[in-house]
Amino acid sequence: MSRTLVVLAAILGILVFWSAAYTVSETEQVILTQFGKPVGGLVSTAGLHFKVPFIQTVHRFDKRWLEFDGDANEIPTKDKKYIWVDTYARWRIADPLLFFQAVRDERGGQSRLDDIVDGETRNAIASYDLIEVVRSSNRAFEITEELAGIGAAEAMAKVTTGRETISQKILEKAAAITVQFGIELKDVRFKRLNYVDTVQQKVFERMISERRRIADRSRSEGQGRAAEIRGQKERDVLAASSVGYRTAQELKGAADAKSTAIYSRAYGKDPEFYQFWKTMETLHTSLDDKALLILSTDSDLLRYLKGSGGRP
Repeated sequence: MSRTLVVLAAILGILVFWSAAYTVSETEQVILTQFGKPVGGLVSTAGLHFKVPFIQTVHRFDKRWLEFDGDANEIPTKDKKYIWVDTYARWRIADPLLFFQAVRDERGGQSRLDDIVDGETRNAIASYDLIEVVRSSNRAFEITEELAGIGAAEAMAKVTTGRETISQKILEKAAAITVQFGIELKDVRFKRLNYVDTVQQKVFERMISERRRIADRSRSEGQGRAAEIRGQKERDVLAASSVGYRTAQELKGAADAKSTAIYSRAYGKDPEFYQFWKTMETLHTSLDDKALLILSTDSDLLRYLKGSGGRP
């Protein structure tokens, strides 16, 4: 019996110790509550700590900077341009006791930041034109042909506030509110800005139309240049053909003159033989094996073929 009591006492002691002891890491801070109410103040020292077992509850909070990633919201700008605005921020639990009393845990803190940051973002965006939200400075940039056709005047409008200043104003106003929840808001930035679907489609249509106009103009210029090149080629070919024809005629004339001179010299040396040779040459080029030749009795050709008179 005594041994059983000892075992039970040991088990009870272990349970009590287990319920009373807790550890705090370097990245944590702890609030103890008793029956739902905070007691004992903030515990931020890392190591082993003790509490009243079974009565007090440990609530842990992160010391580090946390990430807030808001949902994209459809917001109109001052100049009535509807855009999607997606923000993100950095925050930490600066006062764990106040944070616990106001929002209980990190999930509650994120939810409250959604309301605060998104609300201030909506107010800020609605107070400025789109160009102020998009650009941060009046830095000069090159106006491309595409931009010139779809909004160069709007893009070159002077920026008086700028994106960085607007995000800083959102931070200042939101941080002034989050203090009462034990939250320190460090930074607020625009993660993404984009047109809503209906406006985006119209912008794409303008871009497509402008690029088609540029393509048509380039195509027309190319066709004009091609016609110019073809015309120049035809003129060059005609000129080359004229020169070639003239040269050929000159060579032919010279050859004919030389040929005539040779014929004249040959005829002058032996007219009878020349006549015979020309007759044979005509016969050879004019007749084939199946040709039928009818000659008169006084034909020179017949005379040459029969071998009568003259030279054979």
